[in-house]
Order: sequence, then C-alpha cells, then structure tokens
Amino acid sequence: MTVLITNPRERTRFLRFAAVGVIGAIVDFGVMNFLTGVFKMPLVVAGTISFIAAVISNFTWNRYWTYPDSRSKPILEQLITFTIVNAIGIAIRVPLLAVLEPVMENFFIKLPVDLPFFSAKFYADNLTLAIAVIVVMFWNFFVNRYWTYNDVK
Repeated sequence: MTVLITNPRERTRFLRFAAVGVIGAIVDFGVMNFLTGVFKMPLVVAGTISFIAAVISNFTWNRYWTYPDSRSKPILEQLITFTIVNAIGIAIRVPLLAVLEPVMENFFIKLPVDLPFFSAKFYADNLTLAIAVIVVMFWNFFVNRYWTYNDVK
C-alpha cells in the first residue's frame, strides 16, 4: 500500500486502474440492474453475469491503457492470469453478496422514512454490490499488478 504513496508511477497506474474500475462498475451495475429489473434474476446470478461482463471490459482497458508497457507476455497468457485473479475475486464477491444482501434489505426496509425514487430492494442491492466491488477492487489491483502485469517495471 505504501508503494502507492511513495511511487508516482505506481500511483498513476492505480489511478488508471481505478478509472478502468469505474468503467467496469458502470458495466457491472448496468448489467446487474438490467438483469434483476427486466428478467427478475436473483442478485447472485445477475451479479455473477455482470461481473463477467465487467472483467472483459477491465482486461481490455487495463491491457491497453493502464499497462501499455506490458507486452513481454502473450495476450492469451495475460488473459488467463487476469481471469484466474478475477475468478478468485468472484469467489470473494459472491459470498459477500449472499451475506450482505439480506442485511442491507432489512436495513432499508426498516428505515423510518420513505426512500425516494426506488424500492428498498433496489437500494439494498446496489449498496451490497458497491461494497463487494470495493473489496474486490483492492484484491484485483495488487494481485494483477504483481502477477498478471509483473513484467512492468
């Protein structure tokens, strides 16, 4: 973590990684809300599908923008490594979604005020997903930086 504070190059990479993460989050939240809203899929299923869509987006952006100097490894090797890191990320994420969703729903349902615009479930699902995204983002950055893109100086 100190490397982000002391090394300007790593800080720039982290900021780019975070920007890519924002794009991935838009993909993630958009797909999740579409699947839960239109197809009434359970959050865990929709969240898994949306995660896969976000991984594809994130790999592409990270390969070509965050780590453009990472070319000593073949793209297929990096994609496999990136996918393994993200598979572990989803193994972290799915239990978080399953455990936090009922807690968040209960919290929003019991609020003493009416929520504007959307249902308590909508707010609960999105807050649950946001927490999971933040946790997995830190996992993904550090493991990808030192494994997937370890050919970058």
